[in-house]
Amino acid sequence: MAEDDIRAQRMAKVDELRRLGIDPYPPRVARTVSVKQFLSSLAELQESNKAESLAGRVMSIRQHGGIIFADLFDGTARVQLVLKQGETDEQVFDHFVCFVDAGDFVSATGTAFTTKRGEPSLKVDTWQMAAKSLMPLPSEWYGIKDEDLRFRQRYLDILLNEETRALFERKSKFWQTIRNFLIAREFIEVETPIIETEPGGADARPFVTHHNALDMQAYLRISAGELWQKRLLVAGFPRVFEIGRIFRNEGMSNEHLQDYTQLEFYQAFSDFKEGMQMLQDLYRTIVREVYGTTKFVIRGHDVDFAAEWQQLDYATEIQKKFGIDPVHCTEDEALAAAKKAGIALDEGDANKSRAVDLLWKKIRHEISGPAFLTGVPVFLEPLAKRDPARPDVVERFQIVIAGSELGKGFSELNDPVDQRGRFEQQQGMRDAGDDEAQRMDESYVEALEFGMPPAFGFGMSERLFSFLENKNVRETQLFPLLRPKID
Repeated sequence: MAEDDIRAQRMAKVDELRRLGIDPYPPRVARTVSVKQFLSSLAELQESNKAESLAGRVMSIRQHGGIIFADLFDGTARVQLVLKQGETDEQVFDHFVCFVDAGDFVSATGTAFTTKRGEPSLKVDTWQMAAKSLMPLPSEWYGIKDEDLRFRQRYLDILLNEETRALFERKSKFWQTIRNFLIAREFIEVETPIIETEPGGADARPFVTHHNALDMQAYLRISAGELWQKRLLVAGFPRVFEIGRIFRNEGMSNEHLQDYTQLEFYQAFSDFKEGMQMLQDLYRTIVREVYGTTKFVIRGHDVDFAAEWQQLDYATEIQKKFGIDPVHCTEDEALAAAKKAGIALDEGDANKSRAVDLLWKKIRHEISGPAFLTGVPVFLEPLAKRDPARPDVVERFQIVIAGSELGKGFSELNDPVDQRGRFEQQQGMRDAGDDEAQRMDESYVEALEFGMPPAFGFGMSERLFSFLENKNVRETQLFPLLRPKID
């Protein structure tokens, strides 16, 4: 039967229920326990013959002669409802037959029993419509195969696919594990602005908007409050973190989205060396608590988080592969190396920074990790402290796993004069056409002039979760952005 015909048929049932004085969408229904609680105390309930009320969605209905079997799911577990002609009140039985379809929410009251086949069940004495569904559910067996439809109707994908439901339960546990890890170490959780007058803290293209009340251009943030959180270090908070949404108006891929969740934290009187150990502990805690293992196969890479983490030097790796020193080479040498490697640069991106960065990206795909990449040139990181032993590089690491960067931390630059100079360099790149270079932020430099303690900062996004799941990052978002559907 066509969906339009099914919907019309169900609308007719809604009208008939109302004609009988029955509200198909009542404000409340009877529910004394969840299905999970019902099943866990089944033996006790059978012995006491105590009536309980369950409420949930009818997932399927089967009628065999004078017996109706219906599977009820309430989000905690499933149980079978049983109505027997001759034992169930005649009107109760007939109304169930006439008005209940798979997909409806109902409340059912009765007693616990186990069928001859050992199926835990509720013998229904009375029932009530909780919410009449107008559209039929797709078959649980086949689910929703079309990717675009699964994303548009993610609620059905979750309802019908236990694997999808379990994935998002793991994602919740993923973020909660991180939150617990930091709170146990005396970090405080903060919220920083999402709408900014100057987007900072990352090399990314922002979404631009207009603030009507203040009549000014504004931006959606491109980092989870990096420059704001460091202002909080100036304010005297020693350890802060934020788990929040960020927005980058850039390309889409299996690894990249335009709006996603990011963790950033900052710890005063710490540095990137101390941070490396902390991050090993954090990542190992995540995989053990969320997955119960440290070993993964991710995009063709075997990764063991319990193994010793490699340390790779940025300049050494690029020099081995492409024959140039990325720290001290000229811009022409960097551009020539990029061209030789088959890297195409747009006119605005044709600079040393972009060329060197793209050379590294060609190397990282071969690295399984976990590994720490260190020794990044100063010109690639405007917010990190210089290495005293190698002033042309910064005290920064990136965590490389399965050929991708899945976290970045560094000793925070707290010298306001050096910070201003690096912002000016970045602004020069922007003025030359690189719209991902960072902007000058005078108010942040002003905050640094009041003094910020030495600190370690770190950021990672939900991309780590997608890698642990070995899935496209869009698959691991509840509701990824889609173009409007055109009929």
